[in-house]
Amino acid sequence: MRVLIDTNIMLDVLMGRQPYFDLADRIIRLCADQRIEGYMAAHSIPNMFYILRKSMSDEDRREVLKSLCQILKVEGIDSIKVLSAINNQNFSDLEDCLQEECAVEISADYIVTRNIKDSTASRVPAVLPDVFLEKYQESGTFI
Repeated sequence: MRVLIDTNIMLDVLMGRQPYFDLADRIIRLCADQRIEGYMAAHSIPNMFYILRKSMSDEDRREVLKSLCQILKVEGIDSIKVLSAINNQNFSDLEDCLQEECAVEISADYIVTRNIKDSTASRVPAVLPDVFLEKYQESGTFI
């Protein structure tokens, strides 16, 4: 199973955000254990670096993001994806559309996010973490 992990899920783990941490952590651990193939969009990295500035030092942010890059593969953003996202009238949020562009490129089964309302037009199903874990278990692989 191949999934694109949205920025909010990674931040839930990195920041220990409750009540979201446990589910997000289980998903990242499945990626770390290579039980699922996890990806993140390249633009998530600078977004997280910026968001984490209030809670982590520069050095700590670099270390946690390097660690995350060892767990998740990084799908790049190029001019084709950017222009496609800009021209896509079905998304109100450009960042969500870029996530979808990356998910399509890697042939993801799901986008795991807590923000499914902004991804209703996605060609790749956007699912909440608990829904993803249910689907993962239903696929015959147990956590």
